[in-house]
Amino acid sequence: MALSKIQPASIDLTANYAFTGTNSVAGISIEEKKLATQTASTSATLSFTSSIDSTYNIYKFRFTDIHTGSNNVHFTFQGSTDTGSSYGVTATTTFFKAYHNEGGSTAVLGYITDDDSAQSTNFIKIAQGMGDGNDECCVGELILFDPSSTTSVKHFLSRINNYQTSDYSQDIYVSGYFNTTSAIDAIQFKMGSGNIDSGTIEMYGIN
Repeated sequence: MALSKIQPASIDLTANYAFTGTNSVAGISIEEKKLATQTASTSATLSFTSSIDSTYNIYKFRFTDIHTGSNNVHFTFQGSTDTGSSYGVTATTTFFKAYHNEGGSTAVLGYITDDDSAQSTNFIKIAQGMGDGNDECCVGELILFDPSSTTSVKHFLSRINNYQTSDYSQDIYVSGYFNTTSAIDAIQFKMGSGNIDSGTIEMYGIN
């Protein structure tokens, strides 16, 4: 079917749109819908305490220009089984990092044992060594699978790129699971210390 051109006058480019629909690729239909947006403003935490339920099989959190108010800190998250009354679900993770400095003299890919988790209820590190310079921030995504299941653990995957304090580009890959068969119904993000100075986190539901 031919696609018609969208005329400039037919869409308001200053408006905030949520696009939904079904894409079919090789017989697989994928629906993605924006459910919520949290915008930081010197915020101690950013929490999503509603709309995480059995409606969608997968929930995606997209980070845009997350900026910390403190230097050399970690960006972290945790889950809740009581709609956000408490955060501290037992989790086990892996933590891989690749980085390269602006001078081109250092490049490393490796597993970081100091930043993984083993049956821990602490907040989970998904970005490391973030700087507080005006132009320093992180971007990326966290994907949470089947959070409403009452028969299996809750797997998650994260990939984030951040500007590290010593002028490094860091790509950080974290995977793991919440070791619970209770439904995860809320997610909270925060820095290891200090505030989330600015940036946005969008939550999407995917089937």
